[in-house]
Amino acid sequence: MDENLRTVVEKRIERTMANLKNNKMAAYYVKTAQEVVPLIQELCAEGETVTCGGSVTLSECGVLEHLKSGRYDYLDRYAAGADVQKIFRQAFSCDTYITSTNAITEAGELYNIDGNGNRVAAMLFGPKSVIVVAGYNKIVTNLEEAQTRLRQVAAPANAVRLNTATPCKVLGACNDCHGDGRICCDYVVMSQQRIANRVKVILVGEQLGY
Repeated sequence: MDENLRTVVEKRIERTMANLKNNKMAAYYVKTAQEVVPLIQELCAEGETVTCGGSVTLSECGVLEHLKSGRYDYLDRYAAGADVQKIFRQAFSCDTYITSTNAITEAGELYNIDGNGNRVAAMLFGPKSVIVVAGYNKIVTNLEEAQTRLRQVAAPANAVRLNTATPCKVLGACNDCHGDGRICCDYVVMSQQRIANRVKVILVGEQLGY
């Protein structure tokens, strides 16, 4: 990244981190995706029971491979023959839940849209600790911009990735469909938290995920 642009991006990240902290979420910054796993090792103790939400970002950062390293008791939703619905429910009693987010406002809010609701449910309640990894491209000015981003970028891209039977997969933008394959079912905003630092947000100085 051009250093002038990096300065602008890092200033935006600084503003966002300050407001995440005001909302009682821990906030961290790393410049590259390669720095994410070492930070997760610091935040997630060896032997902890961990699981994750579906995420392109986690794959790009090497987090999914790290979780399979044997360091943790990993509830692997991607394992062959895994009882995925059982793992979704076991997530509520795990030590650490690792995921990404669809958008982060500069006011320090996490904005997510979910299909099954398992990801946002675990982010809200259950796991002792939640680690959120996001590239700087997920930062938006406000909730209105967050919703636009999700409808025009994140949801259509995920629809293509998941091969859903939805108009956005074909059109490349939300059509507010009502089909069974809809992935935009639950809209959740996380702002000030009751339990300080339960939610830990790692912002990365690279574009990651959708």
